[in-house]
Amino acid sequence: MTAKCTVTKKCGGCQYQGIPYQEQLKRKQKQEETLLKKFCKVEPIIGMENPYYYRNKVHSVFDRDRRGNVISGIYEANTHHVIPVENCLIEDQKSQEIIRTIRQMLKSFKIKTYDEDTGYGLLRHVMVRRGFQTGEIMVILVLGSPILPSKNNFVKALRKAHPEITTVILNVNDKKTSMVLGEWEKPIYGKGYIKDRLCGCTFRISPKSFYQVNPVQTERLYQTAIEYAGLTGKETVIDAYCGIGTIGLVAAKYVKKVIGVELNKDAVRDARMNAKDNKITNVEFRQGDAGEFMVKMASQGQKADVVFMDPPRAGSDQKFLASVVKLGAEKIVYVSCNPVTLKRDLEYLVKCGYEAKRIRPVDMFPFCDHVETVMLLTQHLA
Repeated sequence: MTAKCTVTKKCGGCQYQGIPYQEQLKRKQKQEETLLKKFCKVEPIIGMENPYYYRNKVHSVFDRDRRGNVISGIYEANTHHVIPVENCLIEDQKSQEIIRTIRQMLKSFKIKTYDEDTGYGLLRHVMVRRGFQTGEIMVILVLGSPILPSKNNFVKALRKAHPEITTVILNVNDKKTSMVLGEWEKPIYGKGYIKDRLCGCTFRISPKSFYQVNPVQTERLYQTAIEYAGLTGKETVIDAYCGIGTIGLVAAKYVKKVIGVELNKDAVRDARMNAKDNKITNVEFRQGDAGEFMVKMASQGQKADVVFMDPPRAGSDQKFLASVVKLGAEKIVYVSCNPVTLKRDLEYLVKCGYEAKRIRPVDMFPFCDHVETVMLLTQHLA
């Protein structure tokens, strides 16, 4: 059965709404084969048993309709016009309930929604993040200015309706920007972060932490990446673009040593904290450019056996790929969220003496046209 979304045409967030799930998987498989089969055979895509309500991070923008009623939902594609959304088929249901409760509370607390044109009003966005394994819930109230009237009573009323909320954070975004979160934030209830478990490890998630939005499929993605690496316990591994350390920490029990490298200093702080929380001692996290770090390693005659790389949608740049080649890792496990840039990067790596051995798509985003791919490359031995 394919459930019906009522706002699919206006929203534009799900390109495959109305298409049976098995058909979506076939289309994604075909796209991968068209782009990547010249490198090696593409294994069957890993789909979801239940492709609904999978997103653990839900963001809603608040506004008023023409009659002055408070609405919450999402921006219409390529505009700042808010489409009211009551039930999104891919977002966590509990998080959506919390957003509906907040919307109903605004009137009694006399909280005005923010008007982007005039800059008047207070509440701009609400973001809810939920740990699917732990049940911990973070609510982030994004305001146009730092004062929330009757904030203690507001939190009390919200937690009375939803006692499972473990932290509430005020975030201030007073700029004309398409970014949801502003720079300044402070917890007004709880610790200011939540924890979740993934592949047997616990991860601390702050408001701005990058954490995959589909935890069910993330486990399968990382398990595939680790299986492809064929780890024996003797390897030194580089986790490039390591973020809060997810892949590196999950891989740590199968290797001798992991070095995670990440540019974002907040993510590195979280990664170090995550290693400590999980009592993992064979991992070190460095803040900096992963490419420069690998070039330095190579110039000092150091080696790494495996490089895990999980770049953003734009893929890697040639400078970074050249540094991977220079380091001379025996294996590269490339986790990609964009098969088009993956194809481009593979062409470069193959030209530099690597050979594609295994490719497997993983459906992280049912109903959307994105697809993740795990790929193993090994040094081509002449």
